Amino acid sequence: MLFLAKKGSAEERDLVHKLWERDFAAMRAPASGGATKRPLPDVVAGNSKLYLAIEVKTTTKDKVYIDTEQIDALLEFSRIFGAKAYIGVKFKYTKWLFLEPDKAERTRNGNYKVEKDYILEKGLEIDEITGIDRQMKF
Repeated sequence: MLFLAKKGSAEERDLVHKLWERDFAAMRAPASGGATKRPLPDVVAGNSKLYLAIEVKTTTKDKVYIDTEQIDALLEFSRIFGAKAYIGVKFKYTKWLFLEPDKAERTRNGNYKVEKDYILEKGLEIDEITGIDRQMKF
């Protein structure tokens, strides 16, 4: 389990670094998840014009599952903070891709699922969510 936590935090740091490269102040919220009762996303970023709240998932598999509680917390934080909410997914051997939570598939038990093929087709790239590349996918 420790390996997975270390890998996830390394991926979060990578995303934070990429956001700084695009002139966004960005930070990991290390108290996200179970460490606090507050609704905190994994990464928060902003540039005085646009604010992002990102729930980060990384995997070597072809899909990721996200608990409803994590998405609810992401949406609550985003509403209070004035941020745009995204699920950021990094599949092995792919670049970062992002989905708005309402574009993610729901499972039978109400959780969220993001499949690799779906996000490769419908996901947004980092330059799209940061406003560098205004072309959006439909």
